[in-house]
Amino acid sequence: MHNIVLEDTRNIARNLGDLVQKFEGAKVLITGHQGFLGANYVALFHTLNQEFLKKPVELTCIDSKIVDLEDHTNEYLKDARVLYGDALEMLPDEKFDYIIHCAGIASPTFYRKYPLETIDVNAIGYWNMLHKLDPENLKGFLYFSTSEIYGDPAANQIPTQEDYRGNVSCTGPRACYDESKRLGETISVSFAKQKGMPIKIARPFNVYGPFMRLGDKRVIPDFVKFAYEEGAIKMFSDGSPTRAFCYTSDAIEGFTRVLLIGEPGRSYNIGNDTQETSMLELANNVSELVGDVEVSHAESQEKDYLTDNPQRRLPNLERARTELNYTPKVNVKDGLERIINWYKDTYNLQKKETVS
Repeated sequence: MHNIVLEDTRNIARNLGDLVQKFEGAKVLITGHQGFLGANYVALFHTLNQEFLKKPVELTCIDSKIVDLEDHTNEYLKDARVLYGDALEMLPDEKFDYIIHCAGIASPTFYRKYPLETIDVNAIGYWNMLHKLDPENLKGFLYFSTSEIYGDPAANQIPTQEDYRGNVSCTGPRACYDESKRLGETISVSFAKQKGMPIKIARPFNVYGPFMRLGDKRVIPDFVKFAYEEGAIKMFSDGSPTRAFCYTSDAIEGFTRVLLIGEPGRSYNIGNDTQETSMLELANNVSELVGDVEVSHAESQEKDYLTDNPQRRLPNLERARTELNYTPKVNVKDGLERIINWYKDTYNLQKKETVS
């Protein structure tokens, strides 16, 4: 187990405290376990079973491999049941205590490439899955929404709180993701109210960390990849857009609090509200950590790369703080150092020498 992943999962478990005992001997299903967030949960349950629980979690994982990138979960799945295929078709006919629904396509490059599949997994497939599910023993169901449901908020709506209704295009190149997640939330609330299902909704804000693949096409892996493979970081914007980046150990702790003690049918922003970082600042941080690489502007080969791209993204975390006792702890610089070290070890990265 990579030392950074081990440290992160131990920190998550310690920060959750007595809440982890709710998983004692539980039957847990993870959909989309090979993806970024799913893989982090696989690693967390591996650590819980090894070090924190007297009776281990019985883990079942399902992944459709729509975006067939490399898998980093094998070493954590020795005691899990792993199924490959559509989550609806592969869903076992049995009762689970907790379901963590990570299935989805979250990278803009990939959901623009697979818009119909994105709509299906976020809403249509999700609807059908809930109808097929046996909820008798279900104690918690975690639906991953996104901060993208807010679209591009007006300045007076930043930091953005959960009751903001959003400024979202329903036909633009990002709409397949944004609008299907909004519908997914409507489905979640409706099933919670009408069927009494314990579905809780997490809205992640720009989470990053181990298991985010180097070829993911999101900004942090892109900057790291450019820095090592080309010796220069290319920004596909003017550098002014800002994000509040949240490291995975903070995010997974927050998501788990939503699952275990959140209110059914209620949404919770999970992220880091202490640092708002511009793309230029992010590029300079990566440059410094990798070792003084050049930062430059370039035009993306994707014509829709910046279309409907929000200028600012910053969460209001009052609900998560007061209802879930959630507090992010990892600053951007420390988190970047951790993910860069994970990339170096996982991908055997060697910095390209530039010729002066």
